[in-house]
Amino acid sequence: MKIKTDEITSVLKQEIEQFGAELEVSEVGRVVEVGDGIARVYGLAKAMSGELVEFDTSKGPVMGQVMNLELDTVGCVIYGDALAVQEGDTVKATTRLLEVPAGHGLLGRVVDPLGNPLDGGPAIEADAQMKLDIVAPGIAFRQPVSEPMATGIKAIDSMIPIGRGQRELIIGDRKTGKTAVGLDAIINQKQYWGTDEAVVCVYVAVGQKESTVAAVVEDLKKAGAMDYTIVVSASASSPAPMQYIAPYAGCAMAEHFMWQGKEGKLPKHALVIYDDLSKQAVAYRQLSLLLRRPPGREAYPGDVFYLHSRLLERATKLSDENGAGSLTALPVIETQEGDVSAYIPTNVISITDGQIYLQPELFAAGIRPAVNVGISVSRVGGAAQIKAMKEVAGSLRLDLAAYRELEAFAQLGTELDAASQQQLDRGARMVELLKQGQFTPFDTIDQCISIYAASKGFLDDLEISSVGKFEEGLLEHFKSARKDLRDALESAGSFKKIDTDAFEAAIAEFKAGFTA
Repeated sequence: MKIKTDEITSVLKQEIEQFGAELEVSEVGRVVEVGDGIARVYGLAKAMSGELVEFDTSKGPVMGQVMNLELDTVGCVIYGDALAVQEGDTVKATTRLLEVPAGHGLLGRVVDPLGNPLDGGPAIEADAQMKLDIVAPGIAFRQPVSEPMATGIKAIDSMIPIGRGQRELIIGDRKTGKTAVGLDAIINQKQYWGTDEAVVCVYVAVGQKESTVAAVVEDLKKAGAMDYTIVVSASASSPAPMQYIAPYAGCAMAEHFMWQGKEGKLPKHALVIYDDLSKQAVAYRQLSLLLRRPPGREAYPGDVFYLHSRLLERATKLSDENGAGSLTALPVIETQEGDVSAYIPTNVISITDGQIYLQPELFAAGIRPAVNVGISVSRVGGAAQIKAMKEVAGSLRLDLAAYRELEAFAQLGTELDAASQQQLDRGARMVELLKQGQFTPFDTIDQCISIYAASKGFLDDLEISSVGKFEEGLLEHFKSARKDLRDALESAGSFKKIDTDAFEAAIAEFKAGFTA
């Protein structure tokens, strides 16, 4: 066969014309030392702190992040399969920061801090990629907290109110119901889903048993709350780097929704529960010690305060120009034997807008939620309450405070005068009224009616054991026979704007027919 040279020439000419030189320039280093989820890398001279790097391993690429910049090497933490990274593996700088997927595709899913599904479902379809660690919005972007973030828990909504954009610490020993408060707050947001007031909830589980996280997810499914919830899990068996970034990942996922308001999209409110930050601080301490950073108080590195402050500072209520979205944070801290003066509790108390203190003694006595009203405080206060709640909550606090003082005297067997005895009786019924089972959120108007009836003395002569039954019947009475009065209170939002005489007459009417 004769070769046609002109044909070959024309093909070669075509190929040469179409050739484009595409060179990929990347900075490459090598792993010098690896162990405990930490790798030391030589050769990444231009690496930046916090930069994402890619380890080229025999099991495929593994991501990591630059944490330490040293004289000859850089210290990297490994996200993913740390055992796959071997000495001598090549490492490529990416010039990117760590990002996580965000958007509606995550709702109802359980993911790891990098956004990979853990629930056996399909891959995540993200609307956007959010930077994990960003600078919090500045003063000009914010406005004061002015809207309630109702938890559905009477003791909290009345005396320690949480507003949208607030940081309220939940603190207490192990097994005092800290997670229960957070879950109740999530379940209570169900009433707003599908409305303009809808709230996306993110539950971040750090350092917990996987069985515990599975139980939480099951509880949320039963309550129908998973439709608007994202669960980010870095369990106790996860490597320390994953536990360290988990709260930031949850925060970034929530921030996506907070900024939606600026684009005129809904939902624009988010609630994040960090459960818990004491375990995240321990994971960070482990990382820091492995990276040979100098230890400080309780062996924690000096920047552990900065770690939590830059996380919690991202919770805010945005200004109207920025869409008026909000991100509310409920960080959880576990104390040891009620020691709130330890390093991590004092740190987080100082950078939150109040704390809900849960006491083991109250929990053991059957007062649940075990909120110590004396120590607990909300620094936002009445700004995060409707007028009706503000009107009844003041007398509630006073009644409980008087009760706590008199209780000590009463135990001594001291003879009490009639007024003191009445205060004691009322306080005991108030304590009983504030008891509430888990996963039974109360509507704000229902809470106002209950507390109003108690503060006006309608419960004073009831047996303590029948307080719960009386409240249940009373609220049912206002939803059926006297629905007109309940609707009037709901639309007015204040007891001062309605006929209180008719209201009290309706309570008296129900009480007359009540049998314990």
